[in-house]
Amino acid sequence: MKSKKNHSHLPEFISKHLDFYLDDLIKKNNNGKHLVLGKRPSVGDINLQNNDYLDISNHSKIVEHHVNSMLNYKSSPVMSGIFLRDKDTQPVLEKKMADYVGFKSCLLTQSGWTANISLLQTICSDNTTVYIDFFAHMSLWEGAKIAGAKIYAFRHNDINHLRKLIKRYGQGIVLVDSIYSTIGTIAPLENIVTICKEHDCAIVVDESHSLGTHGCKGSGLVNSLKLTSQVDFLTASLAKTFAYRAGAIFCNNQANECIPFVAYPSIFSSAMLPFELDRLEKTMHVIKKKDKERNHLHRVSKYIRDQLLQLGLTIKSDSQIIAIETGSESNTEKVRDFFEDNGIFGSVFCRPATPCRKNIIRLSINSSITYLQANEILEVCEKALKEKVLN
Repeated sequence: MKSKKNHSHLPEFISKHLDFYLDDLIKKNNNGKHLVLGKRPSVGDINLQNNDYLDISNHSKIVEHHVNSMLNYKSSPVMSGIFLRDKDTQPVLEKKMADYVGFKSCLLTQSGWTANISLLQTICSDNTTVYIDFFAHMSLWEGAKIAGAKIYAFRHNDINHLRKLIKRYGQGIVLVDSIYSTIGTIAPLENIVTICKEHDCAIVVDESHSLGTHGCKGSGLVNSLKLTSQVDFLTASLAKTFAYRAGAIFCNNQANECIPFVAYPSIFSSAMLPFELDRLEKTMHVIKKKDKERNHLHRVSKYIRDQLLQLGLTIKSDSQIIAIETGSESNTEKVRDFFEDNGIFGSVFCRPATPCRKNIIRLSINSSITYLQANEILEVCEKALKEKVLN
């Protein structure tokens, strides 16, 4: 007879804390799972859940290059990246990425999250004033918080509100996304840069959702607007169009010389491995040649946005990210199930990604979506409106 293992019991104050989360986030939902977890897509369903905007995650040349690189390297530097920041060991890809985007330097990181945390931990202190768009990515908010900065949020894409705050609280750092990941709007970058220059503020632009999809050869919105010389810092997650787990910090100053030795994610995380860098370099070459796919992505996204507006839905997007407002959590679960039952799979955004009772289902359009599929998406939305699943 097997003896029962004696498992330790948590203190009651921790158990109550965990029970609250389980009750609040999981048990109350109809399927007994978190709101973001619905069904899984099947063959024939339209999956709009991932951010692989050019549909290259399984690109044969990228995968083959990655595999060959893994087989060719006999050893890898499994160590903190801090030990690999001299001229002999610094990745060549960083210079190539900087040239591609149009910045002085590039520092590769483990993720877009660590890129923003690392940058802000390095350039901010408890005396720094930060102005952040309300819809900016959570990593920008957290980076400023970790650095202890004084944070002032301005209304989304509201230039006048930003100017008013700067006049009241003085010089600081302005944090924005080029394309906002929840609702797909595009920042008025030219106006923001003008304000920053007028008031001697620095600017950080997160280009996670526009690097690879916008600009010449996918070099991003900042580059396409000819703002690279005026933007101080640019960051990106390479888990979107680059379809891999990595991030990047682009600078026009000496910050990237400091970050590896100041930022905790850089010091206390393992370096990226050589075959990962090889994959990213191959991916960059593939992305540069995807003008046809980029053009189709923009056209089909605009078609879907325009048709959804004609149906009467509130669509704020200017990009391939299209958010459908679903309101409360209970209604969002109903809309999610309706969409999935009809073969459309989007991503549920709820707290803490969105304010309470302002949930959305995000449709991430990619370049492989056909107009036939676009019309299927529109038909399901129209059906949801007729059946009053959507309001």
